[in-house]
This record gives sequence, C-alpha cells and structure tokens, in this order.
Amino acid sequence: MPAVDRHRVVVTGMGIASPVGNDPRSAFAALRRGASGIRAQPDWRPVPGLNAHVAGVVTGLDLKVLLPRKTRRTMGRVAQLATYATGEAIRDAKLSEDLLRSGRLGVAIGSTTGSTAATLDYYANILGAGIRANKGTAFLRIMSHTAAANVALAFGVIGRVWGPSAACASGSQSIGLGYETLQAGLADVMICGGAEEAHYTAAATFDLIGAASAGFNDRPEATPRPFDTGRDGMVVGEGAGILVLERLEHARARGACAYAEVVGFATTCDAEHITSPEPEGMAFCMREALVSAGAVAADVHYVNAHATGTVVGDRAEAKATAAVFGDRVPVSSTKGHTGHTLGACGGIESIFAISMLQAGEVIPTKNLVTVDPECAGIWLPTAPLARELALVMNNNFAFGGINTSLLFRRAERG
Repeated sequence: MPAVDRHRVVVTGMGIASPVGNDPRSAFAALRRGASGIRAQPDWRPVPGLNAHVAGVVTGLDLKVLLPRKTRRTMGRVAQLATYATGEAIRDAKLSEDLLRSGRLGVAIGSTTGSTAATLDYYANILGAGIRANKGTAFLRIMSHTAAANVALAFGVIGRVWGPSAACASGSQSIGLGYETLQAGLADVMICGGAEEAHYTAAATFDLIGAASAGFNDRPEATPRPFDTGRDGMVVGEGAGILVLERLEHARARGACAYAEVVGFATTCDAEHITSPEPEGMAFCMREALVSAGAVAADVHYVNAHATGTVVGDRAEAKATAAVFGDRVPVSSTKGHTGHTLGACGGIESIFAISMLQAGEVIPTKNLVTVDPECAGIWLPTAPLARELALVMNNNFAFGGINTSLLFRRAERG
C-alpha cells in the first residue's frame, strides 16, 4: 500500500560514529572536503594469509569516558558505537525520558554479527583455558541483537525492540522496519539504524573470495574505488548510524523539527546466488520502493549507491541502476570515503543522503577517476554538484541476495 495512505513518517534526530566524523555536520563537511577515513592497520600484517591491511576506522571517541562502566560491561565495540550514536540522536531529537520509557517508542538496530573481537575471545577461551575462562557477560557481547538490546537497556526503552541481522542490509532493513511500524500506527517513535566494528576477520571474509582491496596497503586513502577501472575490492569499515523516526503528527505535537520525510522502502531477495548480486533483483527492489512512495523514477534527484568497490558488485549495481533511472539521475557512493561499514552502512549512508538532500549538493564518489566501461549508462559525477534535491534514494545490497531501497523527501517548511 502506498505510504500516502498511512501515517507519514519524518526523521527528527540523527547520530553517527564514522571513519570521517562523529556527528552529522562534521561527517558531511569531511565528505565535502574529499576526506578519507581509511587507515593502515599494521596489527593485521602478521595475520597469516591476510592480504588486506587497511580499514575505515572510527577515531576521536573515548568510549570508556563517554559511556558509563555499568553500561559498557555487557557491550563489545559494536554495541558501544551503537549506544554512542543513539545518545547523540536522542539528544538531537530532544526525546524526553518519559517518551523513551512510554512503551510507544521502540528500537530497531541491526548489525552483521555481535562483537567480532568478543566472539574470537569467547571461543578461544573455550578451546583453550576452558569455559570458565569467560566472564558471565561474554555472550551478551556476541549475541546477534547485542546492539539493539544494549541500546534499549541503556536508555530504558520498554517498547518493541528488533535487531535485524542481514549483513550489509541490516541497517537499512532496520530503518525500513521502523518506518513501516510507524506507518501502521504501532508506535510513535522508532530509533533505527545499524552498527559494526572493524576486525581483521571481516577483511578475511572478503579476502577469501577475492573481493577485498589489497593493492593499496601503502596508500590507504586511494582505496576503495567504487565504479573505477582501477578498483580492486572493498575495504571493511566500522561505525554506527542512527535515525530517530517519528509519526509526523506526533513530531508536530511536540514541536520537533524534521530533517526529511521517509516516503518509501522496499526489501527483496534475488533468490539466485548467495554472494553474487543479480541486477534484475536490485532493479526490482528500487522499483518496489518507488511504488511504495507513490513515485516514479523521474521524481528522484539523487541515488546513493551501495557500490563497495568490487568488480562484480559495482557492475551489477550500475546495470540495475541504469535499468531504473538511465543516465538522468546523479549517482555516487560514499564508501570511497568510509570503506564498507557493513551492518552500519544503511544508517550511515542514509544520514549522508539526508545531508545532501538538505544541502542541495551531490558529493561525488571519492577515488573515481576513470569509469569502468561496464559501469557506464549511469551519471557518475566526479566533482561536487549543486542541484535542487527533493527526493533521494539510498540503496544497500547484502550477501544472500538481500536488497534494500529507502526514499527520503525534503521536509516541509514550518
């Protein structure tokens, strides 16, 4: 059913921890400057067989200071990043403690897994010193919904709590789930997004299938290179991106300001291959999102691509995007700046897309110098583009053939 037939939903708060900045304003300023959040990881070099030694990491946050010890004791880094970003989003939206505990506010925060570092320690202890070498809180750091559960506990949320785990689509599925919950009137406010922590095992996962960037270890800022002829794979990253979504009438009643309106969402499955993306499935998802928004392709003014810098993935996505939009809509990927933040990318990149929507500016794909001829057919600007933006799309695609598309409209004045 089109979104116009249900409750309208707006974004009233945003919080972010990312390789390029830890608040939306500074992160967007970094994108404008063409800054890179990719850093060399010398600690990864001794890992046998690992070729990728760079990552997009969050810096400038002392989580031990920012989060109370009592709050942190059941958290690995992934939950800590989610909790930090959630706190920032809550403050930005000016949510009261009474509202947080009202039962009409919920949480949907996803991640690929729980804390990867904590998982490694947990099983190493079991196989080494034995079960008793682990603390009683160890499993709480590695369970798949650790980010959502710990956020709910930290802020006293007693409403519905979801922790989608759909790899790189986790964050955007969480936002879509919150959006549909509010459309249906089942809650007044939803805190939504995704989180991830960088770890060499994530890099190894992609390295094993030849999809990790390993040719720029001495020049981290030059990779990844989405859509570029010289790309050699993705770069793992970390962070958290959290949106406060709210029913429009509820936001108006409490005098909240809106950054954007969520007007469309779709999630689909290719059902073809567990790792290789299918252009037809991606295109189907984009079209379904347009249908849900009551929009057509000509209404969209910018597409934030998932494009991670892999040879196969970028080509498939370019083909799908061209099938839906042709070459009339500017398309870019912000992963050239941040790397692939996996379960967090849906939240982080939605914030980036909303920031571009507000600024009326398209940020080009970092490190895109020469477009791969097999990624032709779409408009890939290579310089900042001032442009009136009223409707933007954010796409994320994951292992398992899981596709997501979100549509954000410029918020009404007043």
